[in-house]
Amino acid sequence: MTDAGTRNRKIDFLRGISILLVLVHHFNIAYRLDDTFLSRVFGWEAVRAVARNGNYGVTMFFVISGYLITSNAIRRWSELGQVDVWAFYGLRIARIVPCLLLLLAVVNALAMAGIAIFQNHSPDGIPVSFWLVNLASLTFWMNVLVGMHGWTNYALGVLWSLSVEEVFYLSFPLLCLAFRRDARLVAFWLACIVVGPIYRFFHQGDEGGYLYAYFASFDAIAAGCCVALLARRVVWRGRTQTMVTWLTAAGMTFVYLSWPIGESNVFGVTAIAFGTTVLLLAVHERPDRSTIRRTRASAAFEGFGRLSYELYLFHLIVLGMLRTIFRPSGVTGDEKLGLLAGYLLLSAGLSMLVARLYAAPSNRIIRQCLMLRKSRSESEHDERNQPGVEHPQSRTG
Repeated sequence: MTDAGTRNRKIDFLRGISILLVLVHHFNIAYRLDDTFLSRVFGWEAVRAVARNGNYGVTMFFVISGYLITSNAIRRWSELGQVDVWAFYGLRIARIVPCLLLLLAVVNALAMAGIAIFQNHSPDGIPVSFWLVNLASLTFWMNVLVGMHGWTNYALGVLWSLSVEEVFYLSFPLLCLAFRRDARLVAFWLACIVVGPIYRFFHQGDEGGYLYAYFASFDAIAAGCCVALLARRVVWRGRTQTMVTWLTAAGMTFVYLSWPIGESNVFGVTAIAFGTTVLLLAVHERPDRSTIRRTRASAAFEGFGRLSYELYLFHLIVLGMLRTIFRPSGVTGDEKLGLLAGYLLLSAGLSMLVARLYAAPSNRIIRQCLMLRKSRSESEHDERNQPGVEHPQSRTG
């Protein structure tokens, strides 16, 4: 759950793992960890196996997002066929748009200030304007832009995954109203799950196709939607739950470490997505019944999970500034580990400030405006339906 007071700590824990995989992946791209203490102890191949597949962390995000969107819709409206479209969109806008606008403002300002890494680049030799990058960011086709022109803007490229999520969620309430019944929705989502690996299979060698395309990613979100419905009907506790959970985690770890995503994406994404659904099914419970024993490590993962959206959006600003100040070519050995620790702490600190001072207040204000508008609408509706009350709209002259 995502609302204050109704959070599920175990889901935050999963999100914390997911975002850390992404953060370490991006750091290793900038500062290759092959000459560090970790590589000397565990071997470079082992370290690289951990750091190279951060996109599987995004796959886990997709599944968790589908699960939360669906389960929260059920909690708010009892049945998916009763979803209030405009309320749904309003809640999504309240959570997504303020941070997105702040990110665009910061990156545009840094680019205008002349900091090279935040300016647009031409990986395929074709210049792309900032106007187009901003438009793609705001209208949710950054993944298409990345597929066409490469990672054109260092800090805004991460919006490819937000584009995938929001296009799916734009359709979510409309599909709920169109299909009405859970069985029909599940059939549609199962079709997405089947299409995903087929699409990735036919786009091997094309990173824009097997990683960033809508149909290469929708299957993970659809899996999360399905498990939210399944969780209402399945009560899963005891030793079987524990055993299956650990076996699933071990299987996901094996897939993650064994092959680079460029080689394993066809069924690798499906395996990671399916594994995440099993973990979500295991942790589906009322938040007040959460039995996970909190340690410092688990609390840290949960903290990163609570900040996962802000971390995902803003961590490349921190990493971009570090790359500008500490040129990767001049950082060697265990200096990289110190920089990695600083990067994680600075990213967490910045994200916490954004969340507390900007995102949460903006979210609250927009939600209050939506509630006020809804209350006024309901009040006007009640007045119009009171017997003996004449309204200007009903006068005929």
